[in-house]
Amino acid sequence: MGVKLGDLVEPRKLAIDDLAGRAVAFDGNNMLYQFLSIIRGRSGEPLRDHHGRVTSHLSGLIYRNSNLMETGVKIVYVFDGRPHRFKRTVTKQRQETRKKAEKRYEEAVKEGDVEKARRYGQQAVLATTDIIEDAKTLLTHMGIPWVQAPGEGEAQAAYMAAKGDVWGAASQDFDSLLYGAPRHIRNLSITGRRKLPRKNVYIKIEPELLELDKIMKGLEVSRDQLIDIGILVGTDYNPEGIRGVGPKTALKLVKEYGTLEGALPHIKDAEFPHPVEEIRELFKNPRTTDDYSLEWRKPDTAAIIGFLCGEHSFSQSRVMNAVEKMNKGYARTGQKTTLDRFFG
Repeated sequence: MGVKLGDLVEPRKLAIDDLAGRAVAFDGNNMLYQFLSIIRGRSGEPLRDHHGRVTSHLSGLIYRNSNLMETGVKIVYVFDGRPHRFKRTVTKQRQETRKKAEKRYEEAVKEGDVEKARRYGQQAVLATTDIIEDAKTLLTHMGIPWVQAPGEGEAQAAYMAAKGDVWGAASQDFDSLLYGAPRHIRNLSITGRRKLPRKNVYIKIEPELLELDKIMKGLEVSRDQLIDIGILVGTDYNPEGIRGVGPKTALKLVKEYGTLEGALPHIKDAEFPHPVEEIRELFKNPRTTDDYSLEWRKPDTAAIIGFLCGEHSFSQSRVMNAVEKMNKGYARTGQKTTLDRFFG
C-alpha cells in the first residue's frame, strides 16, 4: 500500500547517468513484487523454469540491475524483517486480495481472456520465502550487497541513507520520506513504456528524485508534521486513514492546527485503529540495525551461469550479455569518484 503523498510532492526527473558512482538502497521486497507483477508472459502468466518454478523476479534482478550497474550505480538491496503487529490489518487485506485475484486469474485463463488474466495475475503475486532466498542468492553471485532488516525494509534503507552509507533510498512507495530518507528515488528499476491498467494507452516511465528537505520547505512543514499528514491519509499501520481526508486536506489541517492531535477535534468521525502517538513513533524511531557491511564485489560469472542457466533454464547468451554489462559497471565504479556536479 504505502502512504499516498503523490498529490503533495513534485518529483524531479532523474537521469540514471547522474547516479554513477552513487550507492542506492532498494526496498528489496517492493522490487521483487514489481518484477513478479510486471515481468510476465503474453497471457499474463509468470515466467517459469523447466521445473515450473517462478523466475520473473530472477529475470528482473539480472536484466534490470545489469543495466543500472553498467552505468555505475552501486546497488544495495534491503529486505523486510518481521512486520510490526500494527500491520496485521493491511497484511490480512493483501492476503484476501491475492486469493480473490488468483481465483479470477484462473477463471480468465479458462475463458481465454488475456487482458483479464494479466490484470488479475499481477494482483495475485506473492513473494514467498523461496523467492526471497533465491533473490538473495543471485544478488550475492552478482556482487550486490544485501541487508536483512529487523523490521521494515524501507525504514532500514532510509536509516542507511540518513547515515550517509548510501546516497538515497529507492522504492515505489513514499514511506521512506516519512522514515527520514534525505533522498527518495522512484521508477529506478521499471523505466520504459508501461501500459495503463484497462486502457490501450502507454506512458513513459522515468526515474524521479524527491528530496526531503526541499519537500518540507516547499510545504512549510516539519518532518513530524509530514508524518502526521501521512497518518491522516493512511499508512500501512492505519490503512484506512480518515474518510474524506486526502493529502491536500490533511496538509491544510496540519498546517492550520499545528499537529494531528490539534486537528482531530475539527475532523468528523476521526478514528484510528491504534494510538496516534505510537504510529508516529514507528516512523520516527523504527526498528533498524547497524549490523551490515556494504561491499560491492566483481560478479561471479560461473556462479551466475550455473544458478540461472543450469538451475533455472535461462538463456546463456542473454545472461552473458548481462554479465558483461555488470563487469563494465564494476570496472567503472572502481575508477570513478562520486560526482557532486549535479546535486551537490
